[in-house]
Amino acid sequence: MSVAVLIGVHDGLVLAADSAATLSMQLPPGVVIPGGAPMVGNVYDNANKIFNLVKGQPIGCITFGSGNIGSASIGTLIKDLRKELTDKPNPWNFDVGKYTMEEVGKILGKFLGQECDKLPVPARVATNIGFLLGGYSKPGDLGESWSVEILKGVAQPPKKLRPDHEVGLSWGGATEVLQRMVLGFSPMLFEVLAKVMQPQQNASVLQSQLGPVLATNLQANLVFPPMPIQDVIDLARWFVHSAIMFSRFSTGPNIVGGPIEIAAITKHENFKWVSRKHYWDQSVNREPYHVVID
Repeated sequence: MSVAVLIGVHDGLVLAADSAATLSMQLPPGVVIPGGAPMVGNVYDNANKIFNLVKGQPIGCITFGSGNIGSASIGTLIKDLRKELTDKPNPWNFDVGKYTMEEVGKILGKFLGQECDKLPVPARVATNIGFLLGGYSKPGDLGESWSVEILKGVAQPPKKLRPDHEVGLSWGGATEVLQRMVLGFSPMLFEVLAKVMQPQQNASVLQSQLGPVLATNLQANLVFPPMPIQDVIDLARWFVHSAIMFSRFSTGPNIVGGPIEIAAITKHENFKWVSRKHYWDQSVNREPYHVVID
């Protein structure tokens, strides 16, 4: 499982995520876990979830949900797409000097949908992946926040999360603690109310009726248009750290954890890493010096 956070203000966007990847095990025939939960075989703490979708361009995404399509990890597939987008010519007719974030979202969904189409039906319908996509259209003055979903192996149309001039916070994955912190109530609230009310109610109906009222009165306003990027980075780090601590001290496996990775995207600096892990030691993997003589 994962936690993914995307925060947009007028100065730019910040992406943050944990690094946990959960290995779910196939149960022997006839063995059923109460509640239908999958059996967790292991949790790895070094998965890559944040990507600069086009090197040097102000486009970034965070993945959550299924960590692979078939035998390929999402990280490897995103890098495959990145190579295709920068090939000349490229199969997507993508122009780094003129594009929209909606176009980028459509390409991302179509690429992953095509990968899902290669799977046998049982594996394809079990594939559910979410992306938070942030960046700047070219030309464009304000950062944009989008979501892209693969549901049961089928790519959904990209959704714009908010108008460009509006600031805000978006999240995905195991985010119960974030909803409690920001909205003021657990996502399980409406299901609990539906069960205890007399007569019993429909949870989705209760959510549509009470959700806006609760959000209006309980929501914590934490994101404001003039926030400097460094403060947005601190806020994003706090959110992910809180989700990691919530998972650590809750019962069950630590499905959110590992190093926190953060990237910032701004109009003039493009995509910049703030916190990033490497599996190689940079001291022994230095780029050779290149001497240029005019």
